[in-house]
Amino acid sequence: MLASQAAARHCCRRARSPALALPSRRLHGLAQSKFLQVSEEVRDAVATGKPVVALESTIYTHGFPYPESVALASLLETVVRANGGVPATIGILNGIAKVGLSAEELIELASTAESKSALKVSRRDLGYICGLGLTGKRLHGGTTVSGTMILAHLAGVRVFGTGGLGGVHRGGENSMDISADLTELGRTPVAVVSSGCKSFLDIPRTLEYLETEGVCVGTFADGRKGQVDFPAFFTRDSGIKSPKVIQDEAEAAAIICELILLLYSTAMANVSLDAQSKLPVSSGMHFANPVPVEQSIPKHEMDEIIEEAIRLAEVEGHQGSDNTPFVLSKIKQLSGGKSVAANRALVEANVQRATRVAVELAKLEQSNGRLNERHMPAISGDVRADQSIPKAELKPNLTTEGPTEILDKVDVLVAGSLAVDLSCDYAPPAGEQNIRPVSDTSNPATVTQSLGGVGHNVAIATKYLGSSVLFCSVVGDDLSGRAALSALQKEGLSTTGVQVLPASNDARTAQYVAVNDGKKDLVMAMADMGIMEMPEQKLDFEGFWEPMLSRTKPEWVIVDANWSPEVLSKWVAAAKKHGARVAFEPVSNAKSRRLFSKSTEANAAISPTAAVPNNAISLATPNKYELTTMYTAARESGLLDSESWWRIIDAMGMSSTGSRDRLVAMTSNPLVDQGIPQQSIQLLPFIPCIITKLGSQGVLVTQLLRPRDPRLTSPDSAPYILSRAAASDQYIGGAYLRLFPPAAVLADEEIVSVNGAGDTLLGAVISGLVQGSKTVEDVIPLAQEASLRTLKSSGGVSSDIVSLRRS
Repeated sequence: MLASQAAARHCCRRARSPALALPSRRLHGLAQSKFLQVSEEVRDAVATGKPVVALESTIYTHGFPYPESVALASLLETVVRANGGVPATIGILNGIAKVGLSAEELIELASTAESKSALKVSRRDLGYICGLGLTGKRLHGGTTVSGTMILAHLAGVRVFGTGGLGGVHRGGENSMDISADLTELGRTPVAVVSSGCKSFLDIPRTLEYLETEGVCVGTFADGRKGQVDFPAFFTRDSGIKSPKVIQDEAEAAAIICELILLLYSTAMANVSLDAQSKLPVSSGMHFANPVPVEQSIPKHEMDEIIEEAIRLAEVEGHQGSDNTPFVLSKIKQLSGGKSVAANRALVEANVQRATRVAVELAKLEQSNGRLNERHMPAISGDVRADQSIPKAELKPNLTTEGPTEILDKVDVLVAGSLAVDLSCDYAPPAGEQNIRPVSDTSNPATVTQSLGGVGHNVAIATKYLGSSVLFCSVVGDDLSGRAALSALQKEGLSTTGVQVLPASNDARTAQYVAVNDGKKDLVMAMADMGIMEMPEQKLDFEGFWEPMLSRTKPEWVIVDANWSPEVLSKWVAAAKKHGARVAFEPVSNAKSRRLFSKSTEANAAISPTAAVPNNAISLATPNKYELTTMYTAARESGLLDSESWWRIIDAMGMSSTGSRDRLVAMTSNPLVDQGIPQQSIQLLPFIPCIITKLGSQGVLVTQLLRPRDPRLTSPDSAPYILSRAAASDQYIGGAYLRLFPPAAVLADEEIVSVNGAGDTLLGAVISGLVQGSKTVEDVIPLAQEASLRTLKSSGGVSSDIVSLRRS
């Protein structure tokens, strides 16, 4: 562990050197050519240091039948995104190697599993298939481990998640039947996460060969102590000890990082940067990830199945490239399908593990890189960073003993983050062409301070639109906290619900610092949200906030996900106790999972029993990435296997995923390919109204309707009724699905700031509901207009939305 920490520190220091960073992003001259095309998303992610994970395509073209191949492709890309990475699925389409397939391209390639028309492409086949493309013979190909490694390396992608490696075949000492995957690992610096080689191969000789090739091989401990076995694909144990043991993803990332530094420091010492192919250190790494315990087939059982499958292959004369497909088919048959379940489970687990390694690697490479965090600047131009506010002036509010005002009933209580935002806009000297600030020195800039935080933005938007609001948050008794309280008062928001904690290392007022270039595009950001993560006992929830809920009796409580899972659960339970409906703002991918905390059922805001009519959350407003993360978290928590979930899904009168043709007709092909409507439908039993923010694609409203809802019989609503329940069901009337197009399509120059647009939409929706709108869809157009106005204004939520009150 000490070695990995030392490597991490070393990497973080060295990665800042432009001379060393350049070779790691080698795709510039190759990204768009006759032979290789790298998608814009992958190019951007590589260039900006985001975590990227390569995915092979033979698993779709030759591993799983159609349409399972398409479903698996969608699942694995979703797993990468849900864990904070960018997927780069690699394959050959029409004779062109592609890194980062679009949804349409993925479907086109994966569907070849039905016609068996795609080639299996390893290193030797790349020149063949791309060369034929030049002659007009445009073939499709699924890339193997070796083919994927080469193309990933050319595109600057360093981590690759897959099912299993090829290896040395039994009897390979005579037949020389050795997979190209092994030699590729010896020559291409990409880290491959897999569950080892197939169990029917010669595992000891495979490891020997990898050692000869200079490949670092380690197995994730996965909670085990001491030495562990190198996995045998379908089973966790092979009887052969792993050469190295890797404790976690951080250690794996440190190993990758150290090898990169060794590679490039050698380059700097011996050769020019253009001669990387001649460096002596160029091998890859293999991190073995054992199949999940639940799907692991016992070793003795698997050994018997493999021996019989190999015997049958010999009897029937299957050799060479025909051997592996035949043996796999027999293993499937002899195991009663258990091998297929294990295969699917290990692929998903490996891709998840690879993504987490890529995330840790990105942290090491960019110690000063961008944060995956969301904060929304708000309007408060009067408070400057150098402005001192007398403590005595604010003393009545600096207490945790309870409110100092007599609270009246409010329409909405917003519980969420309050932060002081600093925006540092680079101001290049006259005549300077470079619009980006220079690292390692001071830069001229315009620095502005404003009030931000997701909770604050939602609260001020709700107030602007005419609803009475109580805003509840927490700050420290420090300069930033006093500035925040003063700014709230100037905005007309009560400070009564803001708890002030004594100043300490843990209780600093939340702050967000953004460094922008000359065009005000983000270069780097830093966020300190530790105060929102504090445990409930330090926040005195029952003594400070719950009495406010009791006295103000809000119709709605809006909670953002910046709170710790424990405190988030407290807010949801208290709101339900006092008769309020709860709206949930996920904030970010990582934090959206907090609704489904797995620590204990008591700590989870949503438990398996919290389905309609006992649902704790009434409405949620994720973007499409947050929706996918929420769906994944709900599935991992077992919610989508619970009896209460199945009861609602069955009552809705449709399958758990809905009819594809119907979903496409009601939304669009791209959205269905991404699984957006399917995921929202499957979350309805626990969150009966989901408003998914889709940016330029608009807003998708998915709702569970109660019996006798007028929309079930209204001709105007008929196009949006996805299903109708049986008339006898007490709680379920049907499902409603409607895609609202964007209010307008803005040119780039019209968008002043994206900060606060989503929060404005949520505030407008809830404000419309408390002021008399009968349904969510009635208020969506107004909410979209409010969000549009915020997009066209600087400083967070636009005060111009006040004019929408009459609407």
